[in-house]
Amino acid sequence: MSRIQLKDKSFDVVIPYERIIGNIEQLAARLNADYRDKEMPLFLGVLNGAFMFMGELLQRINFQCEVSFVKLASYSGTKSSGTISELIGLADDLRGRHIIVVEDIVETGDSID
Repeated sequence: MSRIQLKDKSFDVVIPYERIIGNIEQLAARLNADYRDKEMPLFLGVLNGAFMFMGELLQRINFQCEVSFVKLASYSGTKSSGTISELIGLADDLRGRHIIVVEDIVETGDSID
């Protein structure tokens, strides 16, 4: 098993890069099929965790779309406060739009509200 060094921390590679990229390509293919005829879907990324994944995904999207981000917080240190704070909000009106939410971790589902 290979290891990655990041500053003073060392991590074991559990899922190889090639497998992650393969899964992203499968997801992009599915989205390309499902949304190719939809009018300007919006990819909505939840910062910061989804940023890199969303970048990889969008490189493989072959339909016209818009991209926006929100930044939410529910943690103080390593514990959840149980309350979602909107640090960067969404100015766009989403009614009637096809929205593809890209988020890194879904625990309680509260941020989707």
